[in-house]
Amino acid sequence: MTSQAPVNRRAVLAAAGVGVLGVAIAACTGSDAGSGGDKPAEPKARLTFTPPLDGEAPSPIAEISVQAADGTLNPDVKLTNPRGRVVNGRLSEDRTSYTIAEPLGYGTEYTWSGTALGTDGKTVPVAGSFTTLEPSSQLNVVVNIGDGQEVGIAAPIILKFNGTVEDKEEVERALTVTTTPPTEGSWAWLGEDNGSRVHWRPREYWAPGTKVHMDAKLYGLDHGGGAYGAADVTSDFSIGRAQVVQAVESSHRIVVIRDGAELMSLPCSYGGGDLDRNVTRSGIHVVTEKYDEFFMSNPAAGYFNIRERWAVRISNNGEFIHANPATVNVQGTANVTNGCINLSEADAERYFNTAVYGDPVEVSGTRIQLSEADGDIYDWIFDWETWQGMSAIKGEVTESSVPATPSGAPTTNVPAPR
Repeated sequence: MTSQAPVNRRAVLAAAGVGVLGVAIAACTGSDAGSGGDKPAEPKARLTFTPPLDGEAPSPIAEISVQAADGTLNPDVKLTNPRGRVVNGRLSEDRTSYTIAEPLGYGTEYTWSGTALGTDGKTVPVAGSFTTLEPSSQLNVVVNIGDGQEVGIAAPIILKFNGTVEDKEEVERALTVTTTPPTEGSWAWLGEDNGSRVHWRPREYWAPGTKVHMDAKLYGLDHGGGAYGAADVTSDFSIGRAQVVQAVESSHRIVVIRDGAELMSLPCSYGGGDLDRNVTRSGIHVVTEKYDEFFMSNPAAGYFNIRERWAVRISNNGEFIHANPATVNVQGTANVTNGCINLSEADAERYFNTAVYGDPVEVSGTRIQLSEADGDIYDWIFDWETWQGMSAIKGEVTESSVPATPSGAPTTNVPAPR
């Protein structure tokens, strides 16, 4: 039998110690070493706001949206106003963008809320707020033709602003006119009259029966000079029958043509012409309003509150087609008026009942032409090339300060309903 050498107790203990140490070392060198001091990984989903939340105040009609990268937006995303109302918006089919679908208010704070889910399965909040711009002023506009109205073949579309439009080109680009059948026409900027005014006129008279839609996308639009549009404006109207008054001064008559055929031929008296203010202007006038009874004052001619009947206004300088019993004896033979076209009471009523807003009255043969100085609607004094040149887009706007109603024009006082 072979004997074994005795084991040294100290060596055994040393060996045991080495083994314990090796286990400890192995534990410290595993894959989790040092993980206790690292930050958790950032969520992958990234959000981009348009406009940036820390950027300039946007226009209320600017694009307002939030986009997600490396993730998708959840259906709980929304934008709310200060009263908690949710603004209308659309989530894209791939759920990577949410876009506001209605105009916002001026100078208002809006708040984003909701969540997005990253490709790593982690959720991130959609949060933040912005405030829309507060303009220094807002411009309102009035359109001359109301919805459903039927007008004459010479009627322009008129937009009258309650202040000056500095950026006329930008505003004009926001104006559209759609017609059935298609009609060639153009916008033109006329003189300031306590605010800017822009007219749309067809190249030639409207075709009878034309359907017209005018759309002015002005809300939120920068009009220049710190002013922005207060509201959008639309108008849907139609063109009626083709009625034209042919008024040849030397004939001492007016002839009313309806759809190419003579409707009536009426003896009349034109302006006497002794003084410039008494000359009936030559050119295409446009019917703008009519009264079955009114009282006219013309200090320059020396009369005040004279009762007139069946009056159809054709210019803001005081020109009317109306009844005047005082000139019946010369109607058809001489021109003696202060510039108006006088008819007998029966003939005036007959014509009155046929006239509508926008009918052209073509006066010819007098020594003074209708001009800007006569005010209101003088659109047809311009040839087509000149009219196009008054567009802020197609031409160069000429600054003018001719008012819609000339100073010193005869005034009318409409009596209260009886």
